Amino acid sequence: MAEPEPDPQDSLDAATQAARSLQGLSAELTARVPQLLEAMRSVGTGLELHSTLDRICATAAELAHARYAAIGVVDEAGEGLADFVTHGVPDDVARAIGRRPDGHRGLLGALIHDPEPVRLADLTGDPRSAGFPAGHPRMRSFLGVPIRVQGEVFGNLYLTEKQDGGEFSDYDLHMVRVLATEAGIAIGNARLYEAARQRERWIDGSVAVTTALLSGGDADDALSVVAEQARRLADAAAGIVLLPTEDGGLEIVAVSADDPSDSLGVIIPARSTVVAKLLAGEAVFIDDSATDSRMVTRLAGRFGPSMLLPLQSGGRVLGALATPRARGARPFSRTERTLATQFAAQAALALMMAEAQRDRERLAVYEDRDRIARDLHDLVIQRLFATGMMLESAQRRSVVPEVRTGVGRAVDELDVTIQEIRTAIFALQQEPAEAPSGLRTRVLREINMAAVPLGFKPSHRFLGAVDALVGELTGKNLVAALREALSNAFRHAGASVIDVVVDATAVLPDGRAAVRLTVSDDGVGIPEGGRRSGLRNLARRAESLGGASWFGPGIGEDGGGTTVVWEAPL
Repeated sequence: MAEPEPDPQDSLDAATQAARSLQGLSAELTARVPQLLEAMRSVGTGLELHSTLDRICATAAELAHARYAAIGVVDEAGEGLADFVTHGVPDDVARAIGRRPDGHRGLLGALIHDPEPVRLADLTGDPRSAGFPAGHPRMRSFLGVPIRVQGEVFGNLYLTEKQDGGEFSDYDLHMVRVLATEAGIAIGNARLYEAARQRERWIDGSVAVTTALLSGGDADDALSVVAEQARRLADAAAGIVLLPTEDGGLEIVAVSADDPSDSLGVIIPARSTVVAKLLAGEAVFIDDSATDSRMVTRLAGRFGPSMLLPLQSGGRVLGALATPRARGARPFSRTERTLATQFAAQAALALMMAEAQRDRERLAVYEDRDRIARDLHDLVIQRLFATGMMLESAQRRSVVPEVRTGVGRAVDELDVTIQEIRTAIFALQQEPAEAPSGLRTRVLREINMAAVPLGFKPSHRFLGAVDALVGELTGKNLVAALREALSNAFRHAGASVIDVVVDATAVLPDGRAAVRLTVSDDGVGIPEGGRRSGLRNLARRAESLGGASWFGPGIGEDGGGTTVVWEAPL
């Protein structure tokens, strides 16, 4: 569903209303107008949604001299909170408190159903208050104001604990209401920007999947690509691909997760209502997998919100795609559900096209094998047979015993050769076993897939007999590490040059032979305090195999950018 375009008249009306709310106010409030204008300017800076919410909280707290601030984002059903952004609560205190409020009860829940400004001297004495969980900081004075985006309630802005120990004044209420109006405009712009970026990511992901699937390779690699991309795009804890079983269930055949080993091979039985819906081509959305009675596998307990989507194209259901988030994570929005459904349909179409392409390639191989078999039978064997007849005739005419013996041996060798060729012809007429793609092919496929969102193709080098030396388990982890490194370079580095090296002649510090993956770029590098979850994933993969992973300066000017190294024993 397309996001509505912002109406300039709405912004003008909001600004007019905000200006009128300041008319006739006291000199004290008028003196604070410059501070309010600066706060409004600060709120309107930037377009990233979550950063905008953080900035609104911090600005409101400063404006009203509050110790704590929060924004509760109302969910799409209007019954609870989909997100809760805080300011002033230390991280260790937030961890001690645990799960954030869901807005289904208490004062926060009451403000969702009655979105009107609320000012309290002591919120603990209000009959709507439900108390605080253990470890929660002391809060008494309270100010709550709704935030509206294009006329609809987006959420509520909450302020607590006036810094001077008193209560919030009418002046604070007026200032925060004006700020909330400006915040609504800023959030509306940020939501439009976020929606556009989100669509762009999903489109790039669909193109990358299609490119990877149509670049050749076996079916297992294709399904792994779908799982990896779905997990990344949905910001999920796992990406899971399931295929139908003979008894009508669904089996997990490809997993992208921190620990995929305990998920592969798990079967969802045919009795599950979820399986019936998926095989009928219907999507299933779960609010909490751990508590939903429809989720019958042992894996459900570790996940929260989940999307289960049919891989369907042309009326044919190939399987299903699941993207579960961790327990306590935010639910999937309506836009995310729509984009994921479109991605699943595109992935299914790409899978069908890849399957058709493999069938065409297989048919071409069969035709070529048949031609070779016919040529061997009609030309080579006939000529060898004729040559044998000529030699037998010469043998009978020869009077020299040594010559007769030598020619006899030659005829025998020709007979053996003819039998071997006939065996080869028979083998050519059999269906060839499908060999898995080599590591070199899979690495090149990842590089080609990354070229789509990057806008250029990374350079690459192979050292040593990569396909012959690197085992299957190490190879799969190396490909996953390469995918992670290229994804990080695309999302964070802003690089114009990326170089990939796979070295099968490397040696670990303890002397063991190893394979080393090096991905270097000339981007912005890794900032201090930046997220390192991707690098931790790389390290875990390497350490599980007895190897290691680290990063250092890149290949840009003066060492600009980042070089990621991943190595594991052969």
